[in-house]
Amino acid sequence: MTPSLLWLRPWLWLAGFVLLGGLLWALGPVLTPFAVAALLAWLADPLVSAIERRGRSRTAAVFLVFLLMSLAVVLVLLLLVPTLQRQALRALEWGPKLGGWITDTAVPWLETRLDLPLSAYIDPSELGRLLKEHWSQAGGVAANVIGGLSKSGMALMAFLANLLLVPLVTFYFMRDWRDMLGFVHDLLPRPLEPTVVRLAKESDAVLSGFLRGQLSVMLSLGVIYGLGLSLAGLDLGFLIGMLAGLLSFVPYLGTAVGLGMALIATLVEHGDLFHLVLVASVFGIGQLVESFVLTPWLVGDRIGLSPVAVIFAVMAGGQLFGFLGILLALPVAAVIRVLARYAHDRYRESLLYQETVDAMPPAPEQGGAGPRPAPPGGDAAPPVA
Repeated sequence: MTPSLLWLRPWLWLAGFVLLGGLLWALGPVLTPFAVAALLAWLADPLVSAIERRGRSRTAAVFLVFLLMSLAVVLVLLLLVPTLQRQALRALEWGPKLGGWITDTAVPWLETRLDLPLSAYIDPSELGRLLKEHWSQAGGVAANVIGGLSKSGMALMAFLANLLLVPLVTFYFMRDWRDMLGFVHDLLPRPLEPTVVRLAKESDAVLSGFLRGQLSVMLSLGVIYGLGLSLAGLDLGFLIGMLAGLLSFVPYLGTAVGLGMALIATLVEHGDLFHLVLVASVFGIGQLVESFVLTPWLVGDRIGLSPVAVIFAVMAGGQLFGFLGILLALPVAAVIRVLARYAHDRYRESLLYQETVDAMPPAPEQGGAGPRPAPPGGDAAPPVA
């Protein structure tokens, strides 16, 4: 590019980013299995590289890691899915019990304690009937979804294609990961190459530590909450605990939802203070373990986003790109934070910031006129004794 056309470079970069963003937005539904596969391949790449450094070929290392990942998924499905299925069936049977508790216990207790005529505004029997009716209807949601998929051949084929694409594309991404990174590296403009590589390494360090650690924290919390609530005597304890663990990627959301559901379940099933204390103790112990053991050990301060920023990133990603946006919200937010920190440092070093500071005249000292300027062509005058 000739010097006379250098002013076009920023606009060309901006046009390229806008075009890429529009293309990603338009292809969002199609890109979901590829995004999931790329995420899995990126998470598995350090293990593949470690096996490769021990003398194995890249293909053999990828095959071993892919086999381990497949066995892990099968093991999770064999262990967790039947348990969660039994818990879900119990939840469907548990609905009428909740309706009876509301009509026979909760509303009369509130009327007695608060001295409010709730029955004048809310018909407990009607509320219980509606709850039982809709709870029983909820049991057919999965059947309706499966029935709809079976009636729509194209939708079923698309779902199965996406399901089969993820492991297939993951394998090829893992095998060709280094070549793809090298191809992107060769395309970088040479003046920007050192800066882009440095920012990419910082982003990779932040993301790899955060995602691997956060997934471990979510699984550990799910097991802690699930086993603790089951030992506390809740029929739906494992289901509630796993749900609370999976929602813990949003700060405080998993604890709030899990504790609320567990307290309601305890009131319906037992209705005594002892079991309420047990449930509260389970979540209290889980929070202590997460705050002082799991998060410092597995996650640390690798992402550096405040809880408000995490919640906003997840909501914004879901609003803009649906499930794909929720999946990529925190990784993108972490990369944006790295870029924002770089932009902040560049701004502090720029003439815009420095001249703004240097343009401020020094304030005169209290009780004096300040130092006298040096006479032209000579040294500064000595201070007066």
